[in-house]
Amino acid sequence: MEYTWINSGGKQTVKQLLLTNGLSQRLLSQIRRGEGGEVLVGTKHSKLKTMVACGQTVTLRLQNENNDELVAAQGDLTILYEDTNWLIVDKPAGMTTVPGPSNRKTTLVNYVKGYLAESGAKDLVPHIITRLDRFTSGVVLIAKNRVAQGMIDKIDRKNFEKYYLAIVEGKLAAEHAMIDKPIGRRDSEIRRRVMAEGQNAITEYWVRDCFKDRSLVLVKLYTGRTHQIRVHFNALGHPLLGDELYGGSLDKIGRQALHAFKLKFLEPFTQKYVEVECSLPADMQQFFGVCHKSGKFEY
Repeated sequence: MEYTWINSGGKQTVKQLLLTNGLSQRLLSQIRRGEGGEVLVGTKHSKLKTMVACGQTVTLRLQNENNDELVAAQGDLTILYEDTNWLIVDKPAGMTTVPGPSNRKTTLVNYVKGYLAESGAKDLVPHIITRLDRFTSGVVLIAKNRVAQGMIDKIDRKNFEKYYLAIVEGKLAAEHAMIDKPIGRRDSEIRRRVMAEGQNAITEYWVRDCFKDRSLVLVKLYTGRTHQIRVHFNALGHPLLGDELYGGSLDKIGRQALHAFKLKFLEPFTQKYVEVECSLPADMQQFFGVCHKSGKFEY
Protein backbone atom coordinates (compact mmCIF):
# COMPACT_ATOMS: atom_id res chain seq x y z
CA MET A 1 0.00 0.00 0.00
CA GLU A 2 1.25 3.46 -0.86
CA TYR A 3 -0.10 6.89 0.08
CA THR A 4 1.22 10.31 -0.93
CA TRP A 5 0.58 13.75 0.54
CA ILE A 6 1.76 17.23 -0.52
CA ASN A 7 2.82 19.65 2.19
CA SER A 8 0.65 22.69 1.51
CA GLY A 9 1.59 24.42 4.76
CA GLY A 10 4.78 25.74 6.29
CA LYS A 11 7.94 23.79 7.00
CA GLN A 12 7.23 20.86 9.32
CA THR A 13 8.40 17.35 10.14
CA VAL A 14 7.15 14.26 8.34
CA LYS A 15 5.48 13.20 11.59
CA GLN A 16 3.62 16.49 11.94
CA LEU A 17 2.39 16.29 8.35
CA LEU A 18 1.16 12.72 8.72
CA LEU A 19 -0.56 13.41 12.03
CA THR A 20 -2.27 16.46 10.50
CA ASN A 21 -3.57 14.24 7.70
CA GLY A 22 -5.15 11.84 10.17
CA LEU A 23 -2.64 9.03 10.59
CA SER A 24 -2.66 7.42 14.02
CA GLN A 25 0.11 7.81 16.57
CA ARG A 26 0.18 4.02 16.87
CA LEU A 27 0.93 3.53 13.18
CA LEU A 28 3.62 6.20 13.24
CA SER A 29 5.24 4.51 16.26
CA GLN A 30 5.36 1.27 14.29
CA ILE A 31 7.00 3.03 11.35
CA ARG A 32 9.52 4.69 13.66
CA ARG A 33 10.50 1.25 14.94
CA GLY A 34 10.87 -0.01 11.38
CA GLU A 35 7.90 -2.37 11.61
CA GLY A 36 6.47 -2.81 8.16
CA GLY A 37 6.67 0.65 6.67
CA GLU A 38 8.90 3.32 5.19
CA VAL A 39 8.68 7.04 4.42
CA LEU A 40 9.98 9.01 1.45
CA VAL A 41 10.29 12.77 1.09
CA GLY A 42 10.28 13.26 -2.64
CA THR A 43 12.19 10.15 -3.75
CA LYS A 44 14.52 9.99 -0.73
CA HIS A 45 14.03 7.57 2.15
CA SER A 46 13.54 9.65 5.28
CA LYS A 47 12.71 9.53 8.98
CA LEU A 48 9.69 10.90 10.79
CA LYS A 49 11.80 13.78 12.15
CA THR A 50 12.87 14.86 8.64
CA MET A 51 11.77 18.40 7.79
CA VAL A 52 9.42 18.87 4.83
CA ALA A 53 9.25 22.15 2.91
CA CYS A 54 6.05 23.58 1.43
CA GLY A 55 5.27 21.85 -1.87
CA GLN A 56 7.29 18.71 -1.12
CA THR A 57 5.63 15.30 -1.26
CA VAL A 58 5.68 12.68 1.46
CA THR A 59 5.01 9.07 0.51
CA LEU A 60 4.16 6.34 2.98
CA ARG A 61 4.79 2.77 1.90
CA LEU A 62 3.36 -0.01 4.04
CA GLN A 63 3.83 -3.74 3.79
CA ASN A 64 0.63 -5.67 3.21
CA GLU A 65 -1.21 -6.73 6.32
CA ASN A 66 -1.93 -10.33 7.10
CA ASN A 67 -3.69 -12.17 9.89
CA ASP A 68 -3.38 -15.93 9.52
CA GLU A 69 -5.79 -16.46 12.42
CA LEU A 70 -8.60 -14.81 10.43
CA VAL A 71 -10.08 -17.45 8.13
CA ALA A 72 -11.26 -16.39 4.68
CA ALA A 73 -14.70 -17.82 3.88
CA GLN A 74 -17.17 -17.74 1.01
CA GLY A 75 -20.54 -16.19 1.78
CA ASP A 76 -23.14 -13.85 0.32
CA LEU A 77 -22.39 -10.14 0.73
CA THR A 78 -24.69 -7.29 -0.23
CA ILE A 79 -22.28 -4.47 -1.06
CA LEU A 80 -23.66 -0.94 -0.80
CA TYR A 81 -20.43 0.99 -1.47
CA GLU A 82 -16.79 0.24 -2.20
CA ASP A 83 -13.60 2.12 -3.02
CA THR A 84 -9.88 1.66 -2.41
CA ASN A 85 -10.12 2.05 1.36
CA TRP A 86 -13.72 1.29 2.33
CA LEU A 87 -16.37 -1.37 2.02
CA ILE A 88 -19.96 -0.83 3.18
CA VAL A 89 -22.26 -3.85 3.34
CA ASP A 90 -25.81 -4.71 4.34
CA LYS A 91 -25.52 -7.27 7.15
CA PRO A 92 -28.52 -9.59 7.50
CA ALA A 93 -30.03 -10.24 10.91
CA GLY A 94 -28.61 -13.40 12.44
CA MET A 95 -25.09 -12.97 11.05
CA THR A 96 -22.35 -12.42 13.65
CA THR A 97 -20.10 -9.47 12.81
CA VAL A 98 -16.71 -10.64 14.12
CA PRO A 99 -15.26 -14.05 15.06
CA GLY A 100 -15.60 -15.24 18.66
CA PRO A 101 -15.08 -18.43 20.67
CA SER A 102 -18.25 -20.07 19.30
CA ASN A 103 -17.84 -19.00 15.66
CA ARG A 104 -14.51 -18.31 14.00
CA LYS A 105 -15.34 -19.13 10.36
CA THR A 106 -18.77 -17.89 9.25
CA THR A 107 -18.94 -14.26 10.42
CA LEU A 108 -19.19 -11.10 8.36
CA VAL A 109 -15.44 -10.49 8.75
CA ASN A 110 -14.65 -13.99 7.43
CA TYR A 111 -16.84 -13.37 4.38
CA VAL A 112 -15.28 -9.96 3.76
CA LYS A 113 -11.78 -11.43 3.91
CA GLY A 114 -12.86 -14.09 1.41
CA TYR A 115 -14.32 -11.41 -0.86
CA LEU A 116 -11.13 -9.33 -0.72
CA ALA A 117 -9.03 -12.40 -1.51
CA GLU A 118 -11.21 -13.19 -4.54
CA SER A 119 -10.77 -9.57 -5.65
CA GLY A 120 -7.00 -10.01 -5.66
CA ALA A 121 -6.33 -8.37 -2.29
CA LYS A 122 -5.69 -11.48 -0.22
CA ASP A 123 -3.22 -9.69 2.08
CA LEU A 124 -5.73 -7.07 3.24
CA VAL A 125 -7.26 -7.42 6.69
CA PRO A 126 -10.80 -6.00 7.16
CA HIS A 127 -11.33 -3.71 10.16
CA ILE A 128 -14.93 -3.29 11.37
CA ILE A 129 -15.76 0.37 12.08
CA THR A 130 -19.52 0.19 12.83
CA ARG A 131 -20.17 -3.13 14.55
CA LEU A 132 -23.74 -4.42 14.87
CA ASP A 133 -25.27 -6.95 17.23
CA ARG A 134 -25.88 -10.36 15.68
CA PHE A 135 -29.63 -9.82 15.34
CA THR A 136 -29.44 -6.20 14.17
CA SER A 137 -29.48 -5.81 10.40
CA GLY A 138 -28.18 -3.11 8.10
CA VAL A 139 -25.24 -0.87 7.25
CA VAL A 140 -21.75 -1.90 8.38
CA LEU A 141 -18.66 0.19 7.52
CA ILE A 142 -15.40 -1.71 7.06
CA ALA A 143 -11.91 -0.27 6.59
CA LYS A 144 -9.81 -2.29 4.15
CA ASN A 145 -6.52 -1.35 5.75
CA ARG A 146 -4.99 -0.02 8.98
CA VAL A 147 -4.36 3.46 7.54
CA ALA A 148 -8.07 3.96 6.85
CA GLN A 149 -8.95 2.50 10.24
CA GLY A 150 -6.68 4.96 12.03
CA MET A 151 -7.90 7.94 10.04
CA ILE A 152 -11.62 7.27 10.55
CA ASP A 153 -11.08 7.04 14.30
CA LYS A 154 -9.93 10.69 14.30
CA ILE A 155 -12.97 12.11 12.49
CA ASP A 156 -15.00 14.61 14.48
CA ARG A 157 -18.22 12.91 15.66
CA LYS A 158 -20.32 15.63 14.01
CA ASN A 159 -18.99 14.35 10.67
CA PHE A 160 -20.06 10.77 11.37
CA GLU A 161 -23.82 10.21 11.45
CA LYS A 162 -25.62 6.91 12.08
CA TYR A 163 -29.37 6.43 11.66
CA TYR A 164 -31.48 3.38 12.54
CA LEU A 165 -35.05 2.25 12.00
CA ALA A 166 -36.72 0.46 14.89
CA ILE A 167 -40.18 -0.91 15.61
CA VAL A 168 -41.20 -0.27 19.20
CA GLU A 169 -44.20 -1.43 21.16
CA GLY A 170 -47.05 1.02 21.69
CA LYS A 171 -47.43 4.66 20.64
CA LEU A 172 -44.92 7.19 21.89
CA ALA A 173 -46.12 10.32 23.68
CA ALA A 174 -44.01 12.60 21.45
CA GLU A 175 -43.59 12.44 17.68
CA HIS A 176 -40.00 13.69 18.07
CA ALA A 177 -37.75 13.82 21.11
CA MET A 178 -34.21 13.61 22.47
CA ILE A 179 -33.49 10.87 24.98
CA ASP A 180 -30.63 11.94 27.25
CA LYS A 181 -30.22 9.18 29.81
CA PRO A 182 -26.92 7.67 31.04
CA ILE A 183 -26.43 3.95 30.44
CA GLY A 184 -24.50 1.44 32.53
CA ARG A 185 -24.64 -2.08 33.86
CA ARG A 186 -24.26 -3.89 37.15
CA ASP A 187 -21.21 -6.10 37.53
CA SER A 188 -20.74 -8.27 34.42
CA GLU A 189 -24.38 -8.75 33.43
CA ILE A 190 -25.17 -8.55 29.71
CA ARG A 191 -28.24 -6.37 30.17
CA ARG A 192 -27.64 -2.61 30.30
CA ARG A 193 -29.90 -0.09 32.00
CA VAL A 194 -30.44 3.62 32.54
CA MET A 195 -28.58 4.51 35.73
CA ALA A 196 -27.27 7.74 37.26
CA GLU A 197 -23.70 6.44 37.44
CA GLY A 198 -23.74 5.25 33.81
CA GLN A 199 -22.05 6.78 30.77
CA ASN A 200 -23.53 9.72 28.88
CA ALA A 201 -25.93 8.49 26.16
CA ILE A 202 -27.99 10.62 23.75
CA THR A 203 -30.54 9.35 21.23
CA GLU A 204 -32.86 11.35 18.96
CA TYR A 205 -35.96 9.87 17.35
CA TRP A 206 -38.80 10.71 14.96
CA VAL A 207 -41.98 8.64 14.69
CA ARG A 208 -42.41 7.63 11.04
CA ASP A 209 -45.52 5.42 11.19
CA CYS A 210 -47.94 3.85 13.67
CA PHE A 211 -50.11 0.79 13.31
CA LYS A 212 -52.23 -0.71 16.07
CA ASP A 213 -49.88 -1.34 19.01
CA ARG A 214 -46.52 -0.54 17.39
CA SER A 215 -44.57 2.41 16.02
CA LEU A 216 -41.83 2.74 13.41
CA VAL A 217 -39.19 5.23 14.56
CA LEU A 218 -36.19 6.77 12.81
CA VAL A 219 -33.34 7.03 15.31
CA LYS A 220 -30.10 9.05 15.29
CA LEU A 221 -27.28 8.18 17.68
CA TYR A 222 -25.06 10.88 19.17
CA THR A 223 -23.15 8.43 21.35
CA GLY A 224 -22.31 4.77 20.86
CA ARG A 225 -23.17 2.89 24.05
CA THR A 226 -23.77 -0.85 23.95
CA HIS A 227 -27.49 -1.59 23.33
CA GLN A 228 -28.16 2.16 23.45
CA ILE A 229 -31.34 2.21 21.33
CA ARG A 230 -32.72 -0.88 23.01
CA VAL A 231 -32.05 0.46 26.50
CA HIS A 232 -33.41 3.95 25.84
CA PHE A 233 -36.71 2.82 24.36
CA ASN A 234 -37.17 0.24 27.10
CA ALA A 235 -36.63 3.05 29.62
CA LEU A 236 -39.50 4.96 27.94
CA GLY A 237 -41.75 1.93 28.36
CA HIS A 238 -41.62 1.09 24.62
CA PRO A 239 -39.21 -1.83 24.15
CA LEU A 240 -38.28 -2.94 20.64
CA LEU A 241 -40.48 -5.60 19.15
CA GLY A 242 -38.78 -9.00 19.42
CA ASP A 243 -36.19 -7.81 21.96
CA GLU A 244 -36.37 -10.56 24.58
CA LEU A 245 -33.48 -9.16 26.64
CA TYR A 246 -35.33 -5.89 27.21
CA GLY A 247 -38.88 -7.18 27.50
CA GLY A 248 -40.04 -6.91 23.88
CA SER A 249 -42.80 -9.18 22.58
CA LEU A 250 -41.61 -12.31 20.73
CA ASP A 251 -44.88 -13.25 19.00
CA LYS A 252 -44.47 -10.84 16.06
CA ILE A 253 -40.83 -11.17 14.92
CA GLY A 254 -37.97 -13.49 15.79
CA ARG A 255 -35.34 -10.86 16.59
CA GLN A 256 -35.07 -7.30 17.90
CA ALA A 257 -36.69 -5.07 15.25
CA LEU A 258 -33.66 -2.87 14.70
CA HIS A 259 -32.04 -1.94 11.38
CA ALA A 260 -29.00 0.27 10.70
CA PHE A 261 -30.62 2.34 7.98
CA LYS A 262 -28.23 5.10 7.01
CA LEU A 263 -24.58 6.11 7.37
CA LYS A 264 -23.06 9.46 6.45
CA PHE A 265 -19.42 10.31 7.11
CA LEU A 266 -16.65 12.62 5.97
CA GLU A 267 -14.24 10.42 4.01
CA PRO A 268 -10.80 11.35 5.40
CA PHE A 269 -8.79 10.81 2.20
CA THR A 270 -10.96 12.91 -0.15
CA GLN A 271 -12.61 15.16 2.48
CA LYS A 272 -15.94 14.48 0.76
CA TYR A 273 -19.04 12.99 2.35
CA VAL A 274 -20.06 9.40 1.69
CA GLU A 275 -23.75 8.68 2.31
CA VAL A 276 -25.35 5.24 2.07
CA GLU A 277 -28.89 4.03 2.82
CA CYS A 278 -30.12 0.48 3.25
CA SER A 279 -33.80 -0.43 2.82
CA LEU A 280 -35.85 -1.88 5.64
CA PRO A 281 -35.69 -5.72 5.50
CA ALA A 282 -38.78 -7.81 4.76
CA ASP A 283 -39.29 -9.05 8.32
CA MET A 284 -39.70 -5.45 9.50
CA GLN A 285 -41.58 -4.17 6.43
CA GLN A 286 -44.38 -6.67 7.03
CA PHE A 287 -45.77 -4.49 9.82
CA PHE A 288 -46.05 -1.38 7.65
CA GLY A 289 -47.22 -2.25 4.16
CA VAL A 290 -47.25 1.14 2.38
CA CYS A 291 -44.40 1.70 -0.10
CA HIS A 292 -43.54 4.28 -2.74
CA LYS A 293 -44.49 3.55 -6.35
CA SER A 294 -40.79 2.78 -6.82
CA GLY A 295 -41.18 -0.12 -4.41
CA LYS A 296 -39.03 1.52 -1.77
CA PHE A 297 -40.36 1.89 1.73
CA GLU A 298 -41.14 5.45 2.83
CA TYR A 299 -39.24 6.70 5.87
